[in-house]
Amino acid sequence: MLRRGSELVKGDREVLLDLDYVGEAPTTDSYGSLQNGGFIPPRYFSATAAADDVDNDNPIHLNWNTKINEPVPQPGNYFRDGRTKIDFVLVWEVRSRRKRRGKGKSEVPTEEEEVVPIEENSRSERRKAQLAQWREKFVQNLESAGLLMEKEETASEKRTIHFLKLSAPWDVMVGCAEELCLRAPLQAQPHLDLNTSAQVLSRLCIPNVMRESVPNRPLDYYTCAFRKSKMSRFLGCDDHENYFTNTQRHRVVYEILSRTVYGKKKRAEVGVDRLINEGAYTAAFPLHEGPFELPRDEISPDKLNQRQVLYHYWARWCKWYKYQPLDHIREYFGEKIALYFAWLGFYTAWLLPAAVVGTLVFVSGVMSMGTNTPAQEICTSGASYLMCPLCNTCKAWNMSEICTMAKLGYLFDHPGTVLFSVFMSFWAVTFLEYWKRKVSTLAHHWDCMDFHEEEERPRPEFAAMAPTMEENPVTGVKEPYFPEKTRLSRMFTGSMVIIMMLSVVMIFLVTVVMCRGIISVMMFHTGSPVLRTEAGTIANISSSIVNLGLILLMGRVYTALAEQLTKWEMHRTQTQYDNAFIFKVFIFQFVNFYSSPFYVAFFKGRFVGYPTNYGTLFGMRNEDCGPGGCLIELAEQLFIIMVGKQLINNIQEFIIPKIKAWRQKRTLAKVLGSKKSREPQRWEEDYQLVECEGLFEEYLEMVLQFGFITIFVAAFPLAPLFALLNNWVEIRLDSHKFVCEYRRPVAERAQNIGVWFNILEALSHLSVIANAFLIAFTSEFLPRLLYQYKFDSDLNGYVNFSLSYAPLNYTKYSMCRYKAYRDNNGNYTLFYWELLAVRLGFIIAFEHMVFFVLRAIDWIVPDVPESLELKMKRERYLAKQALAENQEALLVSGKRRAAAASAGTSSPVVNTHMPGTAT
Repeated sequence: MLRRGSELVKGDREVLLDLDYVGEAPTTDSYGSLQNGGFIPPRYFSATAAADDVDNDNPIHLNWNTKINEPVPQPGNYFRDGRTKIDFVLVWEVRSRRKRRGKGKSEVPTEEEEVVPIEENSRSERRKAQLAQWREKFVQNLESAGLLMEKEETASEKRTIHFLKLSAPWDVMVGCAEELCLRAPLQAQPHLDLNTSAQVLSRLCIPNVMRESVPNRPLDYYTCAFRKSKMSRFLGCDDHENYFTNTQRHRVVYEILSRTVYGKKKRAEVGVDRLINEGAYTAAFPLHEGPFELPRDEISPDKLNQRQVLYHYWARWCKWYKYQPLDHIREYFGEKIALYFAWLGFYTAWLLPAAVVGTLVFVSGVMSMGTNTPAQEICTSGASYLMCPLCNTCKAWNMSEICTMAKLGYLFDHPGTVLFSVFMSFWAVTFLEYWKRKVSTLAHHWDCMDFHEEEERPRPEFAAMAPTMEENPVTGVKEPYFPEKTRLSRMFTGSMVIIMMLSVVMIFLVTVVMCRGIISVMMFHTGSPVLRTEAGTIANISSSIVNLGLILLMGRVYTALAEQLTKWEMHRTQTQYDNAFIFKVFIFQFVNFYSSPFYVAFFKGRFVGYPTNYGTLFGMRNEDCGPGGCLIELAEQLFIIMVGKQLINNIQEFIIPKIKAWRQKRTLAKVLGSKKSREPQRWEEDYQLVECEGLFEEYLEMVLQFGFITIFVAAFPLAPLFALLNNWVEIRLDSHKFVCEYRRPVAERAQNIGVWFNILEALSHLSVIANAFLIAFTSEFLPRLLYQYKFDSDLNGYVNFSLSYAPLNYTKYSMCRYKAYRDNNGNYTLFYWELLAVRLGFIIAFEHMVFFVLRAIDWIVPDVPESLELKMKRERYLAKQALAENQEALLVSGKRRAAAASAGTSSPVVNTHMPGTAT
């Protein structure tokens, strides 16, 4: 260890911290090479002896080794000494100002090339100097905070990539652990089986193929908040190297990085996130625990690193039917990511019964197609029912021509689909209730049940753009401030932009509707009997494909727009920013994805009119439902939009990270140049990976899918099956991304899935209302039921009863029929009003019944299981025992006081010494 004099502090920092300095011509063991220790220019050794006696308030500690006693580099995430763990890595790149062409010259740029000349006045050079100054100040403050540092370089003729490795020593970890209220182990406890399916199969003595023993499962403890003064009460407190997990170490170092000042506090120049935004650093990340590939030589599973365990037992495609190792995921990635995978796995498991029931309903429809009396009447009608033209230039047609579509329509509109929609309404409600139980169990198991986000610091972007500084009423510290009135006005303006974008979506919807009508007319005018019969189906499928393309395009455009709007609104904290962004994007995507299905389900065919009085839109007749009814068209739309979106998203998730990783590797390969033959270090390999983009897109995709399988499930019983198949693929894709393709994200604590649960609850309630209206007004279930009750239980004559004759003044085809309950003058019949009353009554009864059962389930099923409540009481008792301040001392002291008082009354000469009293 060297102590440098104050007059050399600046020079040292330029060499060791700013890294834009390269002094004397380096030898083959040059500074920053990956094989040796940090290089210290010889001019500093001469001043060592003189500087040893100088009183320095701000010493610099250097890790360096000579060639003779240099330790053999250790594999893994350690400093060169092989003992100090690397907790975090900061990366930045410096471009050379001109190429070096001499073969014998060093690849590292010289000082003249990297140091910015003082006389240079260009904006880019001043910017580089500013960033270098910020980096220097930032690293100085990190050193003052107690972090250990070691630096590496990877250089080429064109650029130099700097890696600054950071480590938190024991004293820093202990101090920050108490400040961050990390959990400390009190007493070990047996692992609990949190899989309900495993418990059920075990009780039934059925072999469980989904269970797999995963090595190195993290131990489970009773825990309490960490206290430095109670260190001796905690398990493993003597093992300073392994007491804190790597995830906890990352979290502590990231907390220090987020709080460290690099400029002026009044300008909120604080934190590594803002430095990355400013361009001072290109990346900041914790390291993965070694490679994910399994070693070629067979080794014991217990000797695999955490990343290899996750890859071998979770991220591989052959593990699609196994339980997810949630404890290992949480240990490696933190609670927030683990909760996402826990929710995704729980949701996928609950889709299994829904998919089975939906498939059975669809199969029952296939098997009962031959017993459908209305379809049989249509197929055997011949020329009995001459239907009115579907457009102004079309001809009349016979109803028997749609025999096939009438039979197919029964698959999506029979009594089984009605029962299935009721089932799915209860399923959605019950799923969310049991998820609340599951998440409370996981939150306690992972020691985050009592977690509350601390008073959040301002976002880096907010701090950079806030116009003034105000005192925080909670912390009393001056922070960047943005006027609330200005923010509200900006939010109001942003809401107008949202409304405008929603209007654009509706314009596209009208365009798709008109496109469908034009395609139908074109099919009718071809003269082909096949095309004329299938005109509606062809038009619906083709327009749905066009609609899907517009949906994906508008989704991309609006997500980028919503991000800019949310930044412009200047939300102070990251939580406020995330909630505002999620709300904007979800509202738009909800309208974007669901507007077309809503139109088909609830509006199409409602405003058609009747012969001589057809409704029109822009001169075109309003759309009517196809020959098989609106439900089969809705099923076609759902299949194309839902399944098409899932396929496109999965392809993107598979290809895009690989393209990004390829570009990153290509960039680093250019820097390595002739060094390709050597094996890259861990920090270089991780720098080649893709930056983790968070969980927003993953949650959004699943929430939209949840809406598809609940809101419109009456029209598409196979939706849960397709969702189940997609989610099996989704879990594998996401797990592979996080383990193999993403840089390791900073572990974040969370006790639930946040605002997404509120959105799911809103969708589940909306699904009850939507299914009630879908059954009542779109399905033929209630008209058939009323006809069976009033006229014929076998539905004989139902087709003829549901068709009306054209009014007498319609001279083009005087005896043509159209589907409606009207008399010869175009007025509604009594049956129509009776049916309307039945429909409204069904909606009220359906909603009240489902919401009553919802409240009953909410009351019967507690959010916290009884066994968990008992465990929580036990943990609170142990924590109280462990953290009692001087419990034994107070007890002994009390006894002494009592003895002294009794002795003092009988013998006043006795003088006692009590702690804290004068003699």
